[in-house]
Amino acid sequence: MTTMHTATPPPEPPPTPPPEPDPNSCCNSGCNYCVLDMYQDELAQYRRALAVWQLRRGAAADAA
Repeated sequence: MTTMHTATPPPEPPPTPPPEPDPNSCCNSGCNYCVLDMYQDELAQYRRALAVWQLRRGAAADAA
């Protein structure tokens, strides 16, 4: 009789937040898509990824 063992995947590291732009990176000329806009988009994406990661960790803890 063979016993199947499932390998436990290594812990998934949390997503990393985007680097905050340098205070002087905005040229204040009203660019259509400013570096600060890009940062806000990346920050929103990070927060979504973090929420998903936290849910997965909670689900993994509940399954254990």
